[in-house]
Amino acid sequence: MAYIYEEPSRTFSEYLLLPNLTTKDCVPENVSLKTPILRYRRGETSPLYLNIPLVSAIMQAVSGDRMAVELARSGGVSFIYASQPIADQAEMVKRVKNYKAGFVVSDSNLTPEHTLKDVLALTARTGHSTIAITADGSPTGKLLGIVTSRDYRKGRTPLEMKVKDFMTPFSAMVYGKEGLTLSEANDLICEHKLNCLPIIDEQQNLCYLVFRKDYTAHKENPLELLDHHKRLVVGAGINTRDYRERVPALVEAGADLLCVDSSDGFTEWQYETIQTIKKEYNGEVKVGGGNVVDKEGFLYLAEAGADFIKVGIGGGSICITREQKGIGRGQATAVIEVAKARDEYYQRTGEYIPICSDGGIVHDYHIVLALAMGADFVMLGRYFARFDESPAPKIRKGMTYVKEYWGEGSNRARNWARYDLGGEEKLTFEEGVDSYVPYAGKMKDNLDLTLAKIKSTMCNCGALTIPELQQKARLTLVSPLTLREGGAHDVILRKETDHDFS
Repeated sequence: MAYIYEEPSRTFSEYLLLPNLTTKDCVPENVSLKTPILRYRRGETSPLYLNIPLVSAIMQAVSGDRMAVELARSGGVSFIYASQPIADQAEMVKRVKNYKAGFVVSDSNLTPEHTLKDVLALTARTGHSTIAITADGSPTGKLLGIVTSRDYRKGRTPLEMKVKDFMTPFSAMVYGKEGLTLSEANDLICEHKLNCLPIIDEQQNLCYLVFRKDYTAHKENPLELLDHHKRLVVGAGINTRDYRERVPALVEAGADLLCVDSSDGFTEWQYETIQTIKKEYNGEVKVGGGNVVDKEGFLYLAEAGADFIKVGIGGGSICITREQKGIGRGQATAVIEVAKARDEYYQRTGEYIPICSDGGIVHDYHIVLALAMGADFVMLGRYFARFDESPAPKIRKGMTYVKEYWGEGSNRARNWARYDLGGEEKLTFEEGVDSYVPYAGKMKDNLDLTLAKIKSTMCNCGALTIPELQQKARLTLVSPLTLREGGAHDVILRKETDHDFS
């Protein structure tokens, strides 16, 4: 008969942290969330550290180049999704590596022949009120004008009016030439009282837009994750089918680290993929593996040479692998067992392999639980899919806005390579769903709140660093009644429409 674990596998929601002594120096501003992401030997340091323990999932609806830029500026890393043509993924990586803080590649563009109706539709889709008007409607075409909300009046300007008839033409614009520094660009913005300054090349082609608001934002990102050339750090996903062609393109584009994107990493295909990359690039190309849920899976990928290992099967909010195949494990139990295996491996070999908890995060405090249980960092999909920076469309549903969010195993994504079992190149059945998540606005506003909660919780545990948290944290299992007791109960909650007239 099959081997049966006597203890049930558990989720993060089944645990709570117990407070430890909070000393006077244990305050949020003293907490460091720096954490290693790549394998290193005892007595050495990791080749790369995250400044916050969060990375975005390798998903079409989550990790595009815009998300990669904003998350790296906040101290984390995005893994550009692999379920797209190699050239397109490499181009996304290049855009991140070529990004200059404050210099934005325009993602809202139209031609002079478009109409106000097109302007309003584009603004509703992107949330951006500044639209660059180029000859071909591309972000790098010849700049002919610009449209902002000041150029038209909703309800007064006819929807059929062409852009060329109400845009601010190039002849009336203030612009900068390519090679301008950010400081010089901001001087022009202040001098001419602009909200946006286009940067063009010698042929009048649009290169970047510099916004007044981004100058302040640049000063507010002290945790930016940069490489040795002061460029933003970016990761990229790969699969076990076309990696021989995909990896060289991503490396040439400048990807700092790779990750094999698979629902089940305990396979010979993944072992071979990681080993081949390590041999062909003499260990210089860093690549993570996964996903696994136990000691055996961890050790298998550790021996393959994985630089980090992802933990979790079936715990994602859009994942139905457990329903479809009965494969998986409660995320908390999986992290606890793999973390023990990681520590044993470190003691035995002197090599530390960071582990990433992937899936099962419902509340912000679950991130702290994952770290306390031994994870070095956490991969999030649903969390990041809600923000402006994700590639997914924002649409209106009823009286509110949502973002579309679909799994890589859904028919929409068609990412059969992620669930590859060596057969035909097709998705036989779905292991992910197509859904919506509540729209939450800008990433930074939400991320700052999440990080504040993480730091505050760590202070309650008497820890100023993640390693200290892992040493000091005390966890207790909770009952269903404990969960009920932990939320608001036995009261009538006030609604926003309620008023106090006393």
